[in-house]
Amino acid sequence: MDFASLMKSQIAASKTPSSGEGKKYFKRSEIEAQRQEAYQKEQEEAERARIERLEKKRKRDDEEAERKAEREEKKARLALESKRIREEEEEAEDRARRKRLGLPELIKEKSESVDAGLEPGQEDVPDDELQSKLKEMGEPRILFGETHVQRLRRWRRLNEKALAPKLSDGPIPTSLELLEEKEMKIPTALPADATERKYLHRQLASYFDLVLREWQNALARRPREVKESFAGKQAANNFISARENLRPLFKKLENPKDLHDDILKAVMEVVHLAQLKRYVHANDAYLRLSIGKAAWPIGVTMVGIHERSAREKLNENENAAHIMSDEVTRKMLQGIKRCLSFAQTRWPPEDLGQLMG
Repeated sequence: MDFASLMKSQIAASKTPSSGEGKKYFKRSEIEAQRQEAYQKEQEEAERARIERLEKKRKRDDEEAERKAEREEKKARLALESKRIREEEEEAEDRARRKRLGLPELIKEKSESVDAGLEPGQEDVPDDELQSKLKEMGEPRILFGETHVQRLRRWRRLNEKALAPKLSDGPIPTSLELLEEKEMKIPTALPADATERKYLHRQLASYFDLVLREWQNALARRPREVKESFAGKQAANNFISARENLRPLFKKLENPKDLHDDILKAVMEVVHLAQLKRYVHANDAYLRLSIGKAAWPIGVTMVGIHERSAREKLNENENAAHIMSDEVTRKMLQGIKRCLSFAQTRWPPEDLGQLMG
């Protein structure tokens, strides 16, 4: 082969399509796109492998927990069976010994006294009647190895659970009977009657439960990318903080004696103005409740031997701020303020001047 044919073959080989599809030069953006695609595939493979490892580990842990539970159950069952067999053997030996000595047989006594298992003021229930009551409640009449006292205690626990007040299924479970939205209209004056005041507590609890429900639903309807963003996580944390801060308020509403009238009046005013969509005025009422109208010392309060008249106002307690009383009240008022901020976005006012900043 001469030099000319050798050069032609080399040139033809260099012009054949390669992995770059015949392109001699590549743009930087194309190279970056290929690199990102390769990196994305690598990350997806790593994530898939991690998920598979976690699934295998979870499956192994579940299987190990099931095996452990079965071993413990079997061990307890064998222990009870061994105890029963041992007691029967001892009883048979004692009966044979007494028969051999000519002694009368003893009447079998209960291993556990019924009176010992009863609390003061409680009466015993016959076993047949007790089993019938458990059957009516949809519970097993007799459990394995259960004595009469244990069965009696189980029946009493079920009765206490059935008589316990049912809690609501809202963001904050409460024993108060919540009202519908049309019945949540808060009055302007604090009622004096105990029945009307109890109804007011139900109205306040229903309003805050409604706001928290709407807030929770609004967070749940967001797209996934919004939920995983920094602002989305901050919004979710604000909701959780507001819900936890409002728990003391619900407890005070359940126990009317724990809620002072001055705080109740201020909360009534805030909720009443919020229901009227006058959020600026509601915010002013919140500030009066949290900061108060007490005189605050600024700079030098006394310059001579005589006490100034303005200093006397610093010791007045009628305008003291409730947010300074204790930490629980401060967090409770913060939860009210966050609910107020969400309410103006969920139920916007017709007058834009009533929007808080």
